[in-house]
Amino acid sequence: MAQKVVVIYSGGMDSFTVLHKAIQDGCEVYALSFNYGQRHRKELDYAANVCAKRNIHHKIVDISSINQLIGGSSLTSDIDVPEGHYEESSMQSTVVPNRNMILLSMAIGYAVSLDASKVYYGAHSGDHAIYPDCRPEFVLKMNEVSQIANYEPVDIHAPYLNVSKIDILTDGLRMNLDYSETWTCYNGRERACGKCGACQERLEAFEKNGVKDPLPYE
Repeated sequence: MAQKVVVIYSGGMDSFTVLHKAIQDGCEVYALSFNYGQRHRKELDYAANVCAKRNIHHKIVDISSINQLIGGSSLTSDIDVPEGHYEESSMQSTVVPNRNMILLSMAIGYAVSLDASKVYYGAHSGDHAIYPDCRPEFVLKMNEVSQIANYEPVDIHAPYLNVSKIDILTDGLRMNLDYSETWTCYNGRERACGKCGACQERLEAFEKNGVKDPLPYE
């Protein structure tokens, strides 16, 4: 019998790759997406389409009311999305306070209810400089807590924790994944803007892999 796992699935290219990594690992996948009050629903729509197309168990959970408590990010509040390279200090405005601890806690609870053994999560090294809740020390401590928080221990599995988005895309291309099924841009317009930090990092990953990004850009 296949091992049950929960995959935190935003609909972006990193979590899309993680989703297929879990499938390739032979797991029975339960994808979990969150509406936490982000600027737009495009990623969630992409996530829903991917899961429907592949008959993957999928839940989209509305936790947007938490914005009463954790505002101040350009991803959730009325603050301009910064443009420029992903590593620049201006990108710190995209930090949503404690987001990954909240999402991981709910995913762990879901895993326990399913009798699933792992939660897959798409943190990678490109996020380390900007997002404290994507750093190896955070994942390590959260995993330690997850072992004792319930009667049933759940492992937090971050397969790309110590590699870059470039490497994630390399692995996804090796799996023949179609990245037109993903959305990365922080803006939710018809086409990706190509200017925000998320777009810049995505475009760089495709360039370094010598492949054209299938998404249309403004």
